[in-house]
Amino acid sequence: MTDQGPKLPETPPLADGAPAARAKGKRPSLIERAGGSDAWRGMVLPRDAAKPEIPPLDVPVMAHPAAAEAVPVATQALSAEVAPFQVASPAAQRLDAMPATQKFRGTFHAIDRKHLRDQGLIEPEGPVTALLEEFRIIKRQLLMTAAETRAGTGPVNGDRILVASALPGEGKTFCSVNLALSMAAEKDTEVLLVDADFAKPSVLSTLGLPGGPGLLDALADPRIAVEDCILGTDIAGLFVLPAGNASGSDTELLGSSRTAQVLDRLTSNARGRVVIFDSSPVLAASPASALALHVGQAVVVVRAGMTSEAALRDAIGLLSGCEDIRLLLNAAHFSPSGRRFGTYYGYKE
Repeated sequence: MTDQGPKLPETPPLADGAPAARAKGKRPSLIERAGGSDAWRGMVLPRDAAKPEIPPLDVPVMAHPAAAEAVPVATQALSAEVAPFQVASPAAQRLDAMPATQKFRGTFHAIDRKHLRDQGLIEPEGPVTALLEEFRIIKRQLLMTAAETRAGTGPVNGDRILVASALPGEGKTFCSVNLALSMAAEKDTEVLLVDADFAKPSVLSTLGLPGGPGLLDALADPRIAVEDCILGTDIAGLFVLPAGNASGSDTELLGSSRTAQVLDRLTSNARGRVVIFDSSPVLAASPASALALHVGQAVVVVRAGMTSEAALRDAIGLLSGCEDIRLLLNAAHFSPSGRRFGTYYGYKE
């Protein structure tokens, strides 16, 4: 029967001169039509040739056929010489970007209660005294402001309290330690007392604690974690951060951006934690005014019969970086109202 279909064009000859056309009327294969030649036949092994053994590829099963087409198979067979991706160990990373909320990991020390009594300080688990009652009233307003800060209605950094005085000898360390002891007695409050009088630190000797690295070391060296410098005590809820090794650039360190990062590690997302800074006298050294920029509350200790009004005004002016400044009258023996805290509980002078 005569083929009535369309006459197919002849296939051009191969590169080696072999005739490319087959019998007239035979339709070329798909490969011949796609490539324009049958050169693909040279890629086929002869029947009697030994076929090389090709190890099977362990190709993961794709969930969708389109995904398998998008990823070449060659990318799935990685060379054994390529090292796997490794994440740097936490110890090799800078501590600037670590989360702020940290557990205090320092060594715990016992506080000698007799040593506290000999200095006229509050004795934890001791009897109710006039001093204890007075600091109970003082701390209540400060804790309320800290709670407002956590609720978003108080001053920024209201959970950080700076305790300072205009001049030396007005009792700021005495008030700082007693305030920390009183706040630590709260059931849901954790107190960190920072010795921030870098020129003449005295918190450690007042509590009978050993020296060691502290805040200045963590500010100067990014490899030092500030929580590793904190000392624990056997007084529930009370921790102490030493001043550290002083240098000639203490104020510049406090004014750096790293100070905000380090302090944020101590207070951010830590509900119930209060940080108290026992600062240097405002008119005697500059660190107090630098720290005032990082706290939300400041307590200026005024010694009765000693602190002048002019000195007090100058000190408050230098602490103007703090939003909330309060005055604490110390060593007063006269009360116009006749109040005598502690006598209701049987305390006698």
